[in-house]
Amino acid sequence: MDKLNLGRLLIGRPLATKELPHQAISRPVGLAVFASDALSSTAYATEEILITLASAVAVGATASAAGSIFGLSIPIAIAISILLVIVTISYRQTIYAYPNGGGAYIVARDNLGEVPAQIAGAALLTDYILTVAVSISSGVAQITSFPAFRGLQPYRVYMAVAVIILITVVNLRGVKESGRIFAVPTYFFLTMMFLTLGAGLIQFFTGALGTVDPESVAMFHQETLHNLGLFLILSAFSRGCTALTGIEAISNGIQAFKQPRSHNAAVTLIWMSSTLIVLFLGITFLAHQVVAIPSHSETIISQMARTIHGDSSIFYALTLAGTALILLMAANTSYADFPRLAALAAADGFLPRQLTYRGGRLVFSWGIMLLAVFAITLVVLFNASTTNLIPLYAIGVFLSFTISQTGMVIHARRTGKLKPGESVQGLETVMEYDPHWRKHMLISGFGALCTFVVMLVFAITKFTEGAWFILVLLPTLVYIFFRIHRHYKDVAKALSWESVPPDPEPRVVQTLILVDDVHAETVRLVNFAKSLGHPWRAIHVGVNPEKAEKVKEKWQKRIGEGELIVLPSPYRLLAEPIQEYIEQIQEEHPGCFVHVIMGHLAMDTFWAQALHQNTAFIFNLTFAQMENVAVTTVPYQIHKRDLQEAERHKDDEQIIVSQ
Repeated sequence: MDKLNLGRLLIGRPLATKELPHQAISRPVGLAVFASDALSSTAYATEEILITLASAVAVGATASAAGSIFGLSIPIAIAISILLVIVTISYRQTIYAYPNGGGAYIVARDNLGEVPAQIAGAALLTDYILTVAVSISSGVAQITSFPAFRGLQPYRVYMAVAVIILITVVNLRGVKESGRIFAVPTYFFLTMMFLTLGAGLIQFFTGALGTVDPESVAMFHQETLHNLGLFLILSAFSRGCTALTGIEAISNGIQAFKQPRSHNAAVTLIWMSSTLIVLFLGITFLAHQVVAIPSHSETIISQMARTIHGDSSIFYALTLAGTALILLMAANTSYADFPRLAALAAADGFLPRQLTYRGGRLVFSWGIMLLAVFAITLVVLFNASTTNLIPLYAIGVFLSFTISQTGMVIHARRTGKLKPGESVQGLETVMEYDPHWRKHMLISGFGALCTFVVMLVFAITKFTEGAWFILVLLPTLVYIFFRIHRHYKDVAKALSWESVPPDPEPRVVQTLILVDDVHAETVRLVNFAKSLGHPWRAIHVGVNPEKAEKVKEKWQKRIGEGELIVLPSPYRLLAEPIQEYIEQIQEEHPGCFVHVIMGHLAMDTFWAQALHQNTAFIFNLTFAQMENVAVTTVPYQIHKRDLQEAERHKDDEQIIVSQ
């Protein structure tokens, strides 16, 4: 199977640009594409709260003492749910205020300026990379929690990398198609979780709900024991706030929805948040009732489902399967949003322009591939451990929340200053008078304050566990973004019409043909040079003196015209002797153009191409740095059938000789 057919099989047929509007998605598919990250966070948010509270439980503590401490998970979960409602309302306002998407990045740029916008962009891009690493690592942990697969725990990293590659290929097929594929595990997870929670609540109210056998689970203990104080509770609250991750995804991807985009995105956001709250509170409540224990060997979801359904129940296995699938598929949210945000930043000149290009399936292919590379790197470095990755995760999330909601405070204040019926064109959207601007400003302001506090607590409590890395990384990324932006501005200035001096007079052109040997390709190079009508000469770099003499003999015998100049190269350099010769020509003919013509053997396959020197790349790098030097590469195609024909003639000649 050739490369083209393999690409078609994996990615699908190319889509025309005019088909882009038909790639828009409906609300149910949008829930699968953009909500899988938020919904999947319920699988580890409760566990993160319990892990933090476990640091206040002394080794050998009584069940009642441990239970009272773990019981704090319920009020903490309620507080997180209230914050989730506030953030949801704020992002719903963002969706209607900025219908073209972009989320925190666009809101910050429109209301706070370029520096906050790039900070938000850096935080979000980092968050999306970590989302892939965290969700897939957690999904693999769910799989290896099942008794039949616990022997796979040493291979978690390999499993996580394989899943990232699979999801990357699926997303390269397009948003609409990947959404349909990933809708199945998303809705399967929701079905199994609601079934498990329903069964657990029925057992609780009928008094039939059992508890986890503490001897079957090795309790998670942190190295340092803490007193149960406000600081520890805030730490548990901040870690549990990972349940909010992914809330911003829909506001970033509004353009992916069908018309009316803002309405469909807002409805999907409400669906997602409502479902998230119910699942999060239900899991936290039942985890406390079954006395689930934070453990390295088995997840909270596994303990809860095992207690409700039984060890050998098919529903236990299906619940774990659904949880693992949603965690693995949660990475799809990042694959939907990271390339879009990267394309926005690239269009503004803060990231490489290549990130704005759409691939054959109308997705930002470069962004998808870049996301996969970074996520795989994190998974390998942190050994696919969710607990180790979480400290890196939440700071960027809540920093972007804070910036976005602060921007919405400014936006609400600006709309409040308008007169009824008045509209003003902002940088990103049209602002109209909002009679409820005070209420909206209050909601966004309170949300910004809460998320800022969460971010601050997370940064302080987890500073030594890896949060310091994000605090260093984000300013570094912002610095890089502005360096890229400065480069593009300098290039634009250099290319501006005003910077080009008038050059009406045609210049003399000196044509050079690079010759390695004299064969069929050389004839084509000479014919091409002659067709241009300029004086030409051939150049051979004499790396091997004996070969140089043979090339001169062949030139006289086979070409018989023009001048072949052999440039000595005692140190076996290729480009440098030619560079010196060109500089000599330019000294003799000031202001002239030097046209370098070189051949290139073009093979059918990558493997055949790799067997040749491919020195054209080296020459291009050298000549690109020289003034008034133009390079033309003349490919000489050698197809597989040509090689077969040559082999057949060789066999025929051998037969004739033998006869």
